[in-house]
Amino acid sequence: MYNFTLKNTALFMLIMLGLQPALNAAEMAEDSGAWIQSVAEGSLGGIDPSLQKSRVWLETQSRFDGDWSHWYQGMLRTAVGYSLTDRATIWAGYTFLPTQNLTHNSAGEATGNGVYRGQQDIWPAFRYNMPTDLGTLSFRSMWESNFVGNEVRERPRQMIKFMHPLAFEKRLSFIVWDEVFYRVNKTNWGGKAGFDQNRAFAGLGWTFNPNLRTELGYMNQYLDMVKVNGTENLTMHHLAMASLFISF
Repeated sequence: MYNFTLKNTALFMLIMLGLQPALNAAEMAEDSGAWIQSVAEGSLGGIDPSLQKSRVWLETQSRFDGDWSHWYQGMLRTAVGYSLTDRATIWAGYTFLPTQNLTHNSAGEATGNGVYRGQQDIWPAFRYNMPTDLGTLSFRSMWESNFVGNEVRERPRQMIKFMHPLAFEKRLSFIVWDEVFYRVNKTNWGGKAGFDQNRAFAGLGWTFNPNLRTELGYMNQYLDMVKVNGTENLTMHHLAMASLFISF
């Protein structure tokens, strides 16, 4: 059963990656980098017992590109939520996403920092956790309204995540997840309507205690028609990703 589970999980990830549009190597820009993430989430019941089902979500990220040498994007996300059941939670949140990509010359060499852009998002979300005999399957649906200047982009995103505790050490888990983004409308800064990007992750997680968990692994981020130096390119980031999760 154990081997069957890992094989099918790997097959799931390959299928999700296979759903991405066919890639033309001549139009593909690739680089490597790292994302560092910390997430704190918990109930407000400690403040007032009547708020036991009310929740708060606080998250920060730092993102590096240029072979990890250049900080290009940060993220601050905050949300309030309500637990409908032990498995289902609804959220309403806000995200601030400051970005400064590298500029490149005709040879593809980085020459400096590009134009700074501060994106702001407001969004509702729904999350459902489903325990199984093989591990925990989670679904997260979000609908972002992305604001840059006077233009607003509507972008739904869907995530599915699977955590499988390893038989020889229950604190250690094999983790895979995939998240797909879709642009509902065209904007000058955010691209045409249609498929936006896909993020696929595979790695390991370690649970220190019920309130503290960490994950470390590889994330592949494929972006459709990203504008670089005025030219639209297919872009793929190969990323090391480290996450810390705090529950309270």
